[in-house]
Parts: sequence; C-alpha cells; structure tokens
Amino acid sequence: MATLQRIRNRAGLLVAIIIGLALVAFILGDMLRSGSSLLRPQQLEVADINGESVQYPDFQKRIEEIAEIYKMNTGSTQLDDNAWVQVREQAWQNLVREIVMSEVYDDLGLTVTSDELFDMVQGSNLHPIIQQLFRNPQTGQVDKTAVLQFLKSLETNATAQQKAYWLYIEQQIKEERIQTKYTNLVRQGLYTTSAEAKNSLTAKNHQVNMQYVRLPFSAMPDSAIAVTDKELKDYYNEHLDDYKQAESRTIEYITFDVKASEADDANTLKWVEDVKTEFANVADNEQYVNVNSDIRFEDLYQKKSELPANLADFAFEGKVGDVYGPYKEGNAYQLVKIDDFKDLPDSVQARHILIKPETVGSYPAAMALADSLKGLIENGTKFATLAEQYSEDPGSARKGGDLGWFKRNQMVKPFEDAAFNGEVNELYTTTSQFGVHLIQPTKRGKEVKNVRLAILSRAVEPSTQTYQNVYSLASKFVAENQNYEAFNEAIANEKLTKKIATVGENDREVRGLEQSRSLIRAAYQADMEDILHNNEGSAIFELGDSFVIAALAGATEEGTASFEEVRPRVELAVKKQKKGEALKTKMAEAIQGNDLQAAATKLNVDVKDANGLTFNSTSIPAVGMEPAVIGTVANLKQDQVSAPIVGNNGVYLAKVVSISEGSDEDVLAEQSRLNQAMGYRAAYQAYEAQRNAIEIEDKRAKFY
Repeated sequence: MATLQRIRNRAGLLVAIIIGLALVAFILGDMLRSGSSLLRPQQLEVADINGESVQYPDFQKRIEEIAEIYKMNTGSTQLDDNAWVQVREQAWQNLVREIVMSEVYDDLGLTVTSDELFDMVQGSNLHPIIQQLFRNPQTGQVDKTAVLQFLKSLETNATAQQKAYWLYIEQQIKEERIQTKYTNLVRQGLYTTSAEAKNSLTAKNHQVNMQYVRLPFSAMPDSAIAVTDKELKDYYNEHLDDYKQAESRTIEYITFDVKASEADDANTLKWVEDVKTEFANVADNEQYVNVNSDIRFEDLYQKKSELPANLADFAFEGKVGDVYGPYKEGNAYQLVKIDDFKDLPDSVQARHILIKPETVGSYPAAMALADSLKGLIENGTKFATLAEQYSEDPGSARKGGDLGWFKRNQMVKPFEDAAFNGEVNELYTTTSQFGVHLIQPTKRGKEVKNVRLAILSRAVEPSTQTYQNVYSLASKFVAENQNYEAFNEAIANEKLTKKIATVGENDREVRGLEQSRSLIRAAYQADMEDILHNNEGSAIFELGDSFVIAALAGATEEGTASFEEVRPRVELAVKKQKKGEALKTKMAEAIQGNDLQAAATKLNVDVKDANGLTFNSTSIPAVGMEPAVIGTVANLKQDQVSAPIVGNNGVYLAKVVSISEGSDEDVLAEQSRLNQAMGYRAAYQAYEAQRNAIEIEDKRAKFY
C-alpha cells in the first residue's frame, strides 16, 4: 500500500487540523471489572455538555482512536507525555464541537449526503484533501485514475487498519464540508451597507498629525489620594464584571533537590580513570564509546582550528590510539582517543538530484528511481537534464542540480559524507530525512589534515545513595511536620525556601517542577491547609530530580471574587480614577487658549508628536493603547486643543497640527473589504457564540 504511505506523509498536517474521529476500541481494564463502584455513571462522568453526560469509557475511546491516527501520521509506535496531552485536547475539542454543533446542523437541515461524498472523493469536484494526496508532482494535475486505482486496491488487499485510516480521511472531508456549509450560511447573513462603507472610508482618509502633553498617573503619589470604604464598595459593585475569576488553587511547597555529591563526583572520576587503559587498548572505538559513554560516537573529522584549545595540540601532535584525559567538561569527565587521520578538502562543489519518497510511494521506490537515473547518466544522459526533470529540490534543479561550493557542516551528515569522501565526477546514492539523493562531487578544495576523535564521556550524576539521603531528609521533615502550622513553622526555623504557585484544575505542570500533574490533582482533592498526598498516600512527591512537600494554602472558586479578595485591586482602580480627575483639573488650569507649549512649561513636561493617526488607529507611538485620546483627536479641527482627556496611561492635552484627507472614494471596494473581513471572522465567532450559549462542566481533571 505505497499510496497509503504517501497519503499519510502528505495528509498529516492537513488532516490533523480538521476534527478527528474514531478508529479503534479501548478497554478500560481494572476500572470496568465486574462489581467496581466506578461503574456508577456519576463517578465515570468526564463532562456534562449541554445536558449530555460524557462517560469516561466513551471519551477514552476517542482519545485512543486519535492516538492511533497520530501514530500512523508520524510513523511512531509510542506517544510521549506531550503528545498524549495534545491528543487528549484534540479529542476534547472535537467532542465539544460535535455536541455543540450537531443540534445546530439538525435544526438547519445541514447534512453531507453519500452522493456529495462520492463527488468529493472520486467525482467531478474533488475535495482539497484528495487533490493534495493525488496530485502528480511533475504535472501539478490531479490524477483521477490514481484515485480510482487506490480505492479499488483498498477493497481488495488493504489491512483493517488501512481501511480504518481511509474512513478517517473520509470523515474529515465530511466534517469540513458541513462546517463550510454552516459558515457560508452565517456569512450570507452578514452585510456591510454603503453608509457603513462610506463612514469607514471617511475614517481611513481623515489623517491627523497632533502634538500632545501627558501627565502619567504616577505623577501624583498614592499617598496624595484618600479613599473611603464606601467609594471602594461602590466602585466594586459597579464593576463586578472586572472581578470575574476562574477556579484555582494556591499551593505552598518546598523542594528537596537531588544533586550530585562530592562522593558522586569522585566516584565518576575514578570510573573514568579505571577504564582509561581498557579504552586505550580497544580496537573498535565506535562500539566501545556507544556502549560505555553517555554520548554516542560521532563520525566527525575536524581541522586543528576547529578543536578546543585543550585538545588541538594533543590531537595533531599525537598518533592514532593516544588517549588524553580524564578532564572535566561541564558536568562530565571525559577521555579523548585519537581514532583516525584523513586528508580532506575544506570545501567541495557538488550537484544532486533529490527524490522524495512520498512522491513515488516509499524509500525503496525512491532508491530504485535513483538507481535508474544513475544508470542513465553512466550511459551518457546529461546529469543537468535529469536534475531539471526529476529533482524535487527546486533551488538546485533550476541549475541542473548544482549546489555550488559548500563547507563542512553545512549539509546533513549522509549527504556531506558522500560529497566530501567521494571521488570527483563519481555518482553516489544516499538517504537523508529529506529523501534519496543522487550525488556527484564535481570539484574538491585544497586538502588539509583532519582528525577523528573518540570521546568517552561520563556525566556526574546523583547515586542511589544520594537519592536515599535526600529522601531521608524529606521523610524526616514530613514525619515531624504533619499539619499546615507545623509545616510553616519548620520552614521558618530551618530557613528553607517556600515557593508558591497558583494552578488551574486542568493545568499540566507547576512552573519549575517536572511532570507535576500529580501535585495539581492532589491540590484539587484536598481541603484547605491540608498537606497534599499523592495517589500512594505519601506526602512526598518525586518530581524530576526533586522531592516536593506541599500544602493547600488557598482555593478560589469560579465566579465573582468577593470584595475583600480584590480590595487591593479595587483600591488601585479607585485611586487611578481619582488621580485622573485631579490631574484633569491641573491640566485645565494650565492651558490657556491654544498655547500647548505654555501649558507644557507650567506642567513641567515636554510636548510630543504623533503623526498619521486616523479614527481606526488604536495606539499612540511610545505610549500605548489610547482609544479615548485618538477618538477625541480624530474629531478636532486644525489648531484646536482638546479639553483634558483621561486615558489609559495618564491625562492628556492634544492639539491638531495638520489634517490630510485621502483620495480613496471607492465605496464598493471598501464594502467588499469589510464584507470579507466579517466573513473571515464568521467561522470562528459563529462557533464560539454557539459554544458560549451552552453549559459545559469539564471534569477531565478527575481522570487525567
């Protein structure tokens, strides 16, 4: 199924950004054993979306299905933690969209019929995904015959997994089509009137150059402003929406970090010293390094000038088999052995033909084509002619495959090895992450002596004994401080560093702590001032190279924060408001007529310029977002000075220095532009409106 491999290679990104769907079943194992109390629907509920209960088995099945697609697209057999997070999030977003929009589609009568799907997959109106998968790279045209042949082979000799993958692609096509139908309906309901277009043109054409003076709020100290409890509470009640808050937990924690001890350092050095003789006498340096070193053998030849100072003289004055060290480099002890000398050019000139496996179906097919081209060249066909016809490196293909001169370490390793080690005008075939290369070195630079070094490196790492010693310290702390009060007293008495973090229920990590999801889950399962415990009931969390002990110090529930919780923020806002009024009065007293410079002198500030402002502008250069100032200035006449304006970053006096009117009078073009801009927003905003109109209770944090 070479075509299916090509589909995976080409479709990975395009398919991944469209809503994913199901492939394989997932078995819950222990959670679904007969008689388990977890079988109760309420305890297995992952979410409640618009009144529809989502159960853990069903949601986990979706996750596993998307994970299988991810593996097929990437060619991997396992997913790392980050990939699982992405897969779960994609499954969640797909599920929410499906539930939110299914009723909307039904109400509107939107469907994708089997005839439509047939037309998009093999008919006259092929979907962009199909066009991408089956486009001939040489002609740029879609090969419909290839589509039909592939579908026929899918019925006769495809595996169940391959068939399921194709069904997945078809489902993406259906989902994208119905979304497009809905978006188009919304777009058709959006319209910009000619009056709106004229107003927009007027705003764009009307450009203002201004001068201004500004008194920042910091010009008046907080101590100069008095506020009463009544003023604070009145402001809070009038601005409740400003104090909406998400659910969160605040944890306080200390870390017992595991670091290599002096004994660990000494033991590492001794190990390196002990193997020095063995390393010096071994015949196969590459194998020995790969088995015993923390870094793999590097097949790299270097000039003397490319080596560190401590190795350069040793490497070029010694002989093959000589060993230097041990010496410490960073956090590792190293031995360096001279492995080989070779005279190599500084640079080479070469040309190549690149064949991408996804174009011809597989690496073997690409190798076969490269071998065929090699035979043609050896029999007299010009390399440049074949490069122009077959190479998929467009930059060099236009030059007959010529890459010009290049130095070492500019190309990927397999390509570089063939180019630098090969004979001039000979043909070599090699592979890289880019595909299969047919390479011909055409010129070689001056050859100089190079050395290849075998480096045996052993990092200084904490030993098992060091881990046990640090764990003992953490265990002692927990044993002696089993409540919140004792936790804090011990931290103070022992002069430990207490850290604080505020986390959301679905956060994956506490900043600075590796793989700390378990700590976050524990915080949401604890009561106030509890010492947190992991799933095994221990108060010691092993996170990366740290043992962590934490307590729940605060809990914020979703909704509007209480007045007392946000009092400091309210006080700052009220003081800013009162400062604005006071500075506004001060400015009004300073300005006389249109003399902005005289006002600036009285206020002890400079006059600044801001040019090219229109009603559609949002900020003043070097100041920031100031819509109130811009809106005011855009409506002033030339030489007119504004009244004091309270903005986001201070209080302003502004004077219009000059006004210029643009000449754009194309109302229809402006109307079209505004309609297009609304259309771009339609897809996202229409879905968000539907999503925000329903209740979504997310309980994923109980399970992941």
